[in-house]
Amino acid sequence: MINRIIDFSINNKFIIGLLTLALIGAGVYSMTQVPIDAVPDITNNQVQVITQSPNLGTEDIEQFVTYPVEVAMSNLPNVKEIRSVSRFGLSVVTIVFDDEVGTYLPRQLVAEKLPEVQEQIPSGFGKPVMGPISTGLGEIYQYTLEVDDEHQGEYSATELRTMQDWIVRRQMAMVPGVVEVNAFGGNKKQYEVAVDPDELRAIGITITEVFSALENNNQNTGGAYIERNHQANFIRGEGLARTISDIEFMVVKAAKNGHSIPPQAE
Repeated sequence: MINRIIDFSINNKFIIGLLTLALIGAGVYSMTQVPIDAVPDITNNQVQVITQSPNLGTEDIEQFVTYPVEVAMSNLPNVKEIRSVSRFGLSVVTIVFDDEVGTYLPRQLVAEKLPEVQEQIPSGFGKPVMGPISTGLGEIYQYTLEVDDEHQGEYSATELRTMQDWIVRRQMAMVPGVVEVNAFGGNKKQYEVAVDPDELRAIGITITEVFSALENNNQNTGGAYIERNHQANFIRGEGLARTISDIEFMVVKAAKNGHSIPPQAE
């Protein structure tokens, strides 16, 4: 058999030359298509279910959150392994699937199970969500927001974080291939209401009433529309708090003498 191959190669040099050139061309093309990475990603086919509950301890997280998620995901097809991490206020359940099932089918199966898991978790104990399609080696780029020399002192750390969350992050998320943009650092813009328990007891107000007043007075509502002169005038009520003064004018409770009791924001 080997002698026949040698004889054919000697007697048909032109054909062998063409096959050799074709083989070289296929090799060069394959080299341009193979992804090259300094650190190859060998992560298996996995989907993570993340649940955040800042007020729960590790034992409660394990009992009321992690365990129901593990039980619900254990009977999914093509599951190889399920492992979990329960910490203070955080539950991470990792479901490992066979590599042959692809990337999107496991996520679809997990997504169909999440409503069932949500019913088994007690109210207020967090909502399980799937992690993004990425791995520990999926971080490709890091950047910082800095102020140039001409505008030093004009922007605070809070303003830079607001620009990052509402402007830069949205633009970066639209780049093809970007799954998630994580931000850290700076100060998130927020308003805090300082509560004095002694004053609340003195005027007969509970902390629940303060929470309810802030929640009910911080939302927009729709009011249908009014037809006039063959035109529809839409009605909407704007009640979102945009400044500290908006919070200060919120009524927590009306006193018997007719005076309102507003919160004090800072």
